[in-house]
Amino acid sequence: MIAPDVELRLPADGGYVAVLRTATAGLAARLDFALDEVEDLRIAVDEACALLLAQARADSSLAASFWLDATSLSIDVATECVSPVAPSRDSFAWNVLSALVNSVASSVDEDRLVISLTRQTRSPR
Repeated sequence: MIAPDVELRLPADGGYVAVLRTATAGLAARLDFALDEVEDLRIAVDEACALLLAQARADSSLAASFWLDATSLSIDVATECVSPVAPSRDSFAWNVLSALVNSVASSVDEDRLVISLTRQTRSPR
C-alpha cells in the first residue's frame, strides 16, 4: 500500500475528535472541496470515531491516515480494541457514513479496528 500523505495520532478520547475533524476539514479545503463536501467529511470522520471509540481500549489511540489526490480524499481511522467487532452494515451509523462518502469499509486486524472512508469531490481543480 502507498504510504499516507498525512498521519495523525491522538488519544482515543472523545475530547480529541474535534482535532481530527478540523484536520480533515483543512485537508479537504486544501484540495478545493466544496463547503458542503468538507462538512460531509467532518461529519463522516466524527461518526467513524464514535464507532471506534465505543470499542477502543482505555489506553489506546486514534490513528488517522490521509491519502490526498486531485479529486479525492481517503481516510483510515483506527484504534486498538480488546475484542474488535466490525460495525454492522445495517446500523444507522453505517447508513449515515454511506450517505456522506463515496465508499466506506471496515476491517479487523487482530486487535485493531479500522474504518476507511473515501470522498471524491464534485468540483475537480
